[in-house]
Amino acid sequence: MRAPEQVRAEDGAESPFAAFDLPGTPGTDEFWAAAAPASVPGGDGGWVTLFLWRGTPTVIDFESWSDPVALLRWRDTDCWYAEVPMPARLRVTYRFLADDGSSYADPLNPVRAGADRSIAATPDAPPQPYWPAVGADDVLPLPRTRIRWASERLGGRRTVRVHPVGGGGPVVLLLDGDDWLYLHPAVTAFDAAFDAGDMPPATLVFLPTKDRQAEFGCRPALWEAVRDELLPLVAECGVPADLSRLVVAGQSLGGLSAMYAATEFPELVSRVACQSGSFWWTPEAADLPDPLAGPVGGAIAARLRERPAPSALRIAFDLGEHETRMRPHCELVETLTEQAGSTVRISRSASGHDRAGWRQALLRDVAWALA
Repeated sequence: MRAPEQVRAEDGAESPFAAFDLPGTPGTDEFWAAAAPASVPGGDGGWVTLFLWRGTPTVIDFESWSDPVALLRWRDTDCWYAEVPMPARLRVTYRFLADDGSSYADPLNPVRAGADRSIAATPDAPPQPYWPAVGADDVLPLPRTRIRWASERLGGRRTVRVHPVGGGGPVVLLLDGDDWLYLHPAVTAFDAAFDAGDMPPATLVFLPTKDRQAEFGCRPALWEAVRDELLPLVAECGVPADLSRLVVAGQSLGGLSAMYAATEFPELVSRVACQSGSFWWTPEAADLPDPLAGPVGGAIAARLRERPAPSALRIAFDLGEHETRMRPHCELVETLTEQAGSTVRISRSASGHDRAGWRQALLRDVAWALA
């Protein structure tokens, strides 16, 4: 992605940052010492958020919610800025992209998601009390127990981490497990929720993926491998784990795969926490110019019409409030699942298609699924 050409505010123009209560002249040491993302009320009940960058031209790359936004230069200073309109109730991941393709977290924002991403939230976004702010120098805790899994069905080797919450209990399989280890501190958040009485004991199993498109499509290989290879290893790893109750938590394609497992492997998966499931998916979707323009509800809705979801299924559906194009697909699957007699919980999070917004729903819905 190309960075914008240098654009200067007109000489003599008033500083655009006064409304954001930033002291000093833009570009001075006093200004940079106080600089941070800030929001003021905008139109239609939304917000305008100021992002600042010091140095060379760049663009802001948001996680799925918005197209990239070019920054403007303030006069002859090293201050680049953008005033970005945002809707009410939004939490979003973003990064800065330089002209050479390098990506950077926002050095003025203390809340990060991994090495090169940051998280911004509008002032009215709901709190996420168990998720600590992760700074540039923080190292996320990793579970001590590791399983070296060489899967015959899936191929390749993986490191699967296992963490007991409250001493361990029913297994909670976290799809895209590396994201919940290295980008978002799920170990800390689940432990904090347990300490507060909002999470029962559980054993977290962080399942990494090598090829999301291949493994999370509606195919049996992943779930045969989980059943026949991974769970026996979990039972032998030395961490207390109740395999009689298995919760699968997945987002996006992971949510699709979790729902597929609940329909095709009901003896294995009967409890699901699904955030923004990719229910537009069909085997042909990847070849379409617009994958979301296919049949509403995709392959899962077709499957549910043919054979309803098991009545024993307990599933929590969540979707970002700002995922307007995902809504018809998710709503149809939610309706068909509920009509089949499954126990269903439906909610909406203050986010787009973004783990930063899903993560509080992850805790809430896993706790509900375990109830």
